[in-house]
Amino acid sequence: MESNQQIKSPGKMEVVEVLCMKGGIGDTSYAQNSLLQKKVISLTKPIIHEAITNFYCNNFLATLRIADLGCSSGPNTLFAVLEIVTIVDKVCKKMGNQLPEIQVFLNDLPGNDFNTIFKSVSKFQKDLEKIMGAGAESCFVTGVPGSFYGRLFPSKSIHFIHSSYSLQWLSQVPNGLESNKGNIYMASSSPPCVLKSYYEQFQTDFSMFLRCRSEELVEGGSMVLTFLGRKSDDPSSKECCYIWELLALALSDMVGEELIEEEKMDSFNIPQYAPSPYEIKCEAEKEGSFTIDRLEVSEVNWNAYDGELYPSDAHKDGGHNVTMLMRAVAEPLLASHFGDGIIDEVFSRYQKIVADRMSREKTEFVNVTVAMTRRG
Repeated sequence: MESNQQIKSPGKMEVVEVLCMKGGIGDTSYAQNSLLQKKVISLTKPIIHEAITNFYCNNFLATLRIADLGCSSGPNTLFAVLEIVTIVDKVCKKMGNQLPEIQVFLNDLPGNDFNTIFKSVSKFQKDLEKIMGAGAESCFVTGVPGSFYGRLFPSKSIHFIHSSYSLQWLSQVPNGLESNKGNIYMASSSPPCVLKSYYEQFQTDFSMFLRCRSEELVEGGSMVLTFLGRKSDDPSSKECCYIWELLALALSDMVGEELIEEEKMDSFNIPQYAPSPYEIKCEAEKEGSFTIDRLEVSEVNWNAYDGELYPSDAHKDGGHNVTMLMRAVAEPLLASHFGDGIIDEVFSRYQKIVADRMSREKTEFVNVTVAMTRRG
């Protein structure tokens, strides 16, 4: 899950500086707690295969440039690249074409743990060599720090763009959330003006994303984008907001015990919006540079280890698994606002709340995947 941001008013996070997944390779790092995101990437593999095949039917290139936007760090970064490059290799062989040189651009905000990625590149090259043989030498990996809500690449230079679980993150916390007291995100108790502010920020950000990518993609180039999203028309529905509502409960308990200042909680809001397929389609049609080829919805269990045949003892506790996932995503945001001192306690409380709800309810994330082609 990745992201972007800029905010000027006092008390608001400079999201571009603090929004990142937890770096390193420790027990609470994103690298160790991102199996769910890996499963989501795997779910989209047929859509990526189709997009690359369609592009290659009409183009033969000496150099193919691919960008993964919101790449984060840890095994999923190069797992996504490995999947994409392997598909390119298969498509080329099927069509009897020579494999082009492949330049891969890994993008995320400057606070992302790029060092962990670069340390993994040699292993990635070895994995690629097992699959592609000598062709692995033709793949080059580059890091590109910066917000994907602005330009990242020269005009008409990129052929394929991939992004997974990143575009739900907004460029900033929306304005006008003062009335969202007791919540840290959209919730069933949020006033309509709060939902409107979140939606308008999504519209602004996604339209800017599309404008920038329309400049950078070649004609006929394609994108496969997967959002943490929702099926419901209601942006405050449980399917996209519940996981954050439970974190708000843990924080509220600590406010009640005077471990956190109430005004600190009231001024904290998550810079995220989980769009519906219709909302994504509307923004793409308004911007006008892309044809939508596929628009699909899928679900994954909150507990990434659900359904695994032989989970280790450490991964048999679903509440623990979900808490570690959310901690890897949310800790940098929480620590920047509340300080490091609350982190262990808030997630200890969160784990008990999550485990209780998971024992009584079906808990799933909704994914929305869209494949688009740049118009000529």
